[in-house]
Amino acid sequence: MRRAVCPGSFDPITNGHLDIIARASRLYDEVYVAVMINKAKQGLFTIEERIALIEQVTSEFGNVRVEAFHGLLVDFCKQRDIPAIVKGLRAVSDFDYELQMAQMNNGLSGVETLFVPTNPTYSFLSSSLVKEVAQWGGDVSHLVPEPVLRSLREKLGRG
Repeated sequence: MRRAVCPGSFDPITNGHLDIIARASRLYDEVYVAVMINKAKQGLFTIEERIALIEQVTSEFGNVRVEAFHGLLVDFCKQRDIPAIVKGLRAVSDFDYELQMAQMNNGLSGVETLFVPTNPTYSFLSSSLVKEVAQWGGDVSHLVPEPVLRSLREKLGRG
């Protein structure tokens, strides 16, 4: 069984994230979405809400599992026998940091990182940007899946 993980905070999941997960799900038998917990950051959505939203918007793929994790991503991979991390790259500026992380992860555990270029439609997209625009009442309906849009509006009192 070929396994991979798509890690992130997913606060919230965007169409850009979903595109990378969908593409990974076509390449691997099983794709884990690791919702990484950073206790130093206060998210808009709870970990449980993020997991529920991701499960909802990835249910059509059939081979995606969603789990929260706190700690090193390579430990998540070791515990589940996952040999590959799939990461989307939006811009050249992402590459320097992601390459360093990939080399560190490989050095720590032998886990490989595969970089997938982001669909140009989503090359500017980030969860932080979506939250900021939504908080100011901007239209983000084309940037997130419908269930996420509903949850965002509800969270921000715009529902």
